[in-house]
Amino acid sequence: MNDFNRKVEDASARVSKTVADAAECLEKEIPEFIKYLNDEVVPAVRQHSTKALRVASEKLCEFADYMERTDRARKQ
Repeated sequence: MNDFNRKVEDASARVSKTVADAAECLEKEIPEFIKYLNDEVVPAVRQHSTKALRVASEKLCEFADYMERTDRARKQ
């Protein structure tokens, strides 16, 4: 039974060390990841969102022109 307990304790210690190492790595990497998001991802999303809004605006303007033309054509 002592052998089994020792193996369980060894496995538990390895798991604890692995988790601790992963947590330490994450603590180091998270600030860099947040900086990447703020410096690269957010501006790209904003740029593409702005472009999408401009395209949508142009399409809505074209659609409004189309509606006006077809309305005038029906009245004539």
